[in-house]
Amino acid sequence: MTGDTAPLYLAGQTGSGKTAVALELADRIPGLEIINADAFQVYRGMEILSAAPTEEERRLVPHHLFGILDPGDDCDAATFAEQARAAIAEVRERGALPLVVGGSGLYLKAITHGLAPTPKGDPALRAELDPLPLDELVERYRSLDPEGAGQTNLKNRRYVTRNLEICLLAGRPASEIKNQWRETEPDIRAVYLRREREDIRDRIARRTEAMFDAGVIDEVARLGPLSTTAEKAIGIREIRAHLADEIDLAACREEIVRVTRRYAKRQASWFRREAAFLPIPVAPDDTPSAIAEAVEERFPETG
Repeated sequence: MTGDTAPLYLAGQTGSGKTAVALELADRIPGLEIINADAFQVYRGMEILSAAPTEEERRLVPHHLFGILDPGDDCDAATFAEQARAAIAEVRERGALPLVVGGSGLYLKAITHGLAPTPKGDPALRAELDPLPLDELVERYRSLDPEGAGQTNLKNRRYVTRNLEICLLAGRPASEIKNQWRETEPDIRAVYLRREREDIRDRIARRTEAMFDAGVIDEVARLGPLSTTAEKAIGIREIRAHLADEIDLAACREEIVRVTRRYAKRQASWFRREAAFLPIPVAPDDTPSAIAEAVEERFPETG
């Protein structure tokens, strides 16, 4: 392909139509390849729940970092950003254009801004921590970083030990360090699809209905034990409550719609704060083709 192969970032709230626009851009720009930046589309077996691109859609254009983990595997922003940057570099080496698509703000920012470095491992400290039982490590970690402990799989000794090590070496919570950035104003090409509130609310309701029609209850029923990361996916708690006969189907759907709309509201606030992501206003009747054209007009060098 011709043109600049520096990555293009296409972001937006859940239900904003990112997948359709990404496929349209791939049809318009030869050599474009899609890279995932959604925290839950990395998991196999959760495709309906996470609204991941279908197998048919993936066959239309190369896709990367979709369905690469088992639901029992943990994944954090630092790990994901490392994988995403490697995928971006691989695509660019072939002279193709990486299109990074997603709505997970922390994961996107970890790629575009880079997470601040954490302290390197200390052999003497690790030798002190390794003999300790896991429950003692967890107790110490919770006392130093309660917020981080609440987001960590505390049954995973490696995660607990490393995070505790960071707390002790840095003298402050590991979660605080992991939310700092290498760059504050990166020079990137990034847009987000900005839809009006009522439009997003309607689209979320329709997508939730389609999700149930596609068999999301059976999909969740097939899942085994989930990692701390995977169990945060919207719909897991609600559908498992329905499967346990704690709520009926109607209440399950209504709760998923409510929680998803609340999440979309937080996403909108995040994108408004991030100056690096330029808004692409989208009307309810705009087609994916029209939206893709607006993205191309922002960055004509990609063609």
